[in-house]
Amino acid sequence: MNLGTRDSSTNTIRDLSRVLVVGKSPINRVVVSKIVERSGLRPISEPPDIAAKTLRTLVPGAIVLDGGPDNKDCDHLMPGIEMLRRTSGKSLPPVILLSTKNGTPESLGLANVVDVVVAKPITPERLQPVIDRLINR
Repeated sequence: MNLGTRDSSTNTIRDLSRVLVVGKSPINRVVVSKIVERSGLRPISEPPDIAAKTLRTLVPGAIVLDGGPDNKDCDHLMPGIEMLRRTSGKSLPPVILLSTKNGTPESLGLANVVDVVVAKPITPERLQPVIDRLINR
């Protein structure tokens, strides 16, 4: 699946109030979605395979990726997100990676796709300020 290839008959909607929350764990998606709601935004919670389809028709205000236990759960989305950010000309939408490892986007080899890495465990105190900062930039 290539997120960069958009069907010309499909209109792409840009909605800055939406945050796409992607991860294999439904529990983590619920936790992150509640934190997103605390920021006054509307989460769209989806597993990685459905998220790929969503990104063909919706450009959200931000994307939160749960990397899973090995940081690879959302790898197949990375090329499409990178193309979406490149075509925006401004590295939009901003992307947050929830990671089991401490590090930076550069140290994880994701500088072109990820803006911020937030180490797990996921807490409102860690994640909400990052969401607020990226949405307001």
